[in-house]
Parts: sequence; structure tokens; C-alpha cells
Amino acid sequence: MVTMADVARMAGVSTATVSHVLNGTRPVRARTRELVLSAVAATHYTPNTVARSLATARTTTMGLVLSAISNPYFGELLSAAETAAAAAGYTLLLVDPHEDPDYELTVVTRLHHHRVDGMVLAPSARPEAALAYLARHEVPTVLLDRLIDPAHDQVGTENREATAALTSHLAEHGHTRIGLVTGLAGLATTTERRDGHRDALAACGLRVDPELEVGGSSATETARVAVHQLLALDDPPTAIVAANNSMTIGVMQALREAGLRVPRDVAVAAFDDFAWAELFSPRLTVVAQPFREIATTAVELLLRRIADPGTPPATRRIAPAVRIRESCGCPP
Repeated sequence: MVTMADVARMAGVSTATVSHVLNGTRPVRARTRELVLSAVAATHYTPNTVARSLATARTTTMGLVLSAISNPYFGELLSAAETAAAAAGYTLLLVDPHEDPDYELTVVTRLHHHRVDGMVLAPSARPEAALAYLARHEVPTVLLDRLIDPAHDQVGTENREATAALTSHLAEHGHTRIGLVTGLAGLATTTERRDGHRDALAACGLRVDPELEVGGSSATETARVAVHQLLALDDPPTAIVAANNSMTIGVMQALREAGLRVPRDVAVAAFDDFAWAELFSPRLTVVAQPFREIATTAVELLLRRIADPGTPPATRRIAPAVRIRESCGCPP
């Protein structure tokens, strides 16, 4: 088995110099660096990452705890986070707690036992046990998407004003009965988007009608059933806001099943854009989250926390974009 000493002998340098070249721990002259890298290539040397982690107390791995990875938005977050981590020389370990607080604690514990240097966590509706574990063991942590605790670093979208913008836009089209399909109960994003919807109703002089708020549990099928519940009301809504992209699909399915046309019979606006939103007929009016910036910021905050555990926690709210298309009633 080729060792670092073998590489050093071939390059004519010390083992310390080889280590500095491979780990970037100290500047090395360009010619010396070339000799070391050539020797590495010639000997097919592979660094012993286990030994390195024991020596440095770092594994250059990050845990990403992310539920509902089948959701296109979270899939985009995952891809962007992996790219940002790789650029920093880190490997991302992904686990899906399936929105289960008990399993969330289990996977957080497992990642800790695998000695990840830190974790990015999209917290469940009841994350207290997982957060207490992370705090007790002083694991560098960044909360992603669902902003719940300013004592932690956290990054996500501005939800309340963005949802208010959707509802206000529908009211400007003359709608006074605007339904809302909400996400999974207890999530910070669910509460913020519901509050934004209510803010807009109040600002437009419209009454908040509890009958017009139905739970979609952030899932397609649940949202489909919830919309049929709305349509069965004596005075059904003429417009609907879907609070995430999975539920938007359920909303559109239910309206089609009811023989209703969008936007002529019922207008639709939704939180989350996705690659095929423009393929719907009509094209969907949405709030588009800046997933790349969110994920990159989360990784940057975690790297900062790993490097300096005593730095004050930061909360980053990144503004999304409202994309007006035709499902709200606007012309093409």
C-alpha cells in the first residue's frame, strides 16, 4: 500500500510538504506543488481519510436532514446544497425523517454517531427533541426552510408577505371568496403562509372565513380531497391559493374532476414554482423560491459555524419572486 512517505520520496520533499499540498494547510511553491501532485498520480496514492479525521477531529462530511425529498422544491434544495458542499470539499449525507419527530431524533443521532462536522436540518412540526440533542452535543447546526428558533443559524424564504401578494392579486381580480389550501399543521412555513393570506384579506377589507381554509397536509391527494370540500360549500370560493407545489397538483386535479375551468370558473395561485408549471394550461401564477441561494447560504452558514462555534447566530430571509402567468386570470 502506497504511503505519504512514498510520495514524499518520489517528489523529493518532506511528508509535511505532501500533507500541506493535499490538505491546503499551508502555501507551497508552485513547482513543489507540481512535483507532489505528479508523485501522487504516479503512485496512485489515496489519502487515508479516516486517519486524517482522527488527527483533525474533522470528517469533511455534513448531514442534511430533509423530509419529502420527492417534492420538487426539496429536490432542488438538495441538489444545490450538494453542489455548495462539494465546492467546499465536503460530502453530504442525506437522510429523510419523513416528517416524523421521533424518527427525526433517530436520524440526527445516527448522523452524529457518524461524526459529521455539522448538520443542515429542515425541522419537523415538533423538532424539540432533535434540537435539544444537537444543542446538548454542541453539533453545528443550520435550520433550513422552516425558521423557528433565532438561537440557531437558519435560512429560508420570506413566506408571509409573498403569500399575501398572491391573495391580494386575486382580490384585485374581484374575488371576494378566496380559498386557501394549507400545508402540514405545525410547520413554520404553514403558519407563515396562512398568516400572510389572512393579512391580505384584512388589507383588502375581506372577512377571514374559516370554512375557506382547508388542510392539504403538504400532499397532493390530501389537497385534492380538501378542494372538493371547498367546492361543496353553499358559497364556494371563486379563487384558490395552494400553499406548496405538491398541493397545487391536487388542487388542479380536483378542479378538473369537478369540470371547472381555470381561471374562468376558479382562479388559482400557488406557492412554489417548478419546471413544468408553465406546461399547465393555463400557466400557473406562483411564488418562486430562490432555492439555490437558500441552499448555498445554508452551507455557508454551517461552514462558518464549524470554523467558529462562538459566532452569533444569524437568520437569513431571502425574498422570493412572484411570477404572474394566466391561472390567476391575467391575460397571456
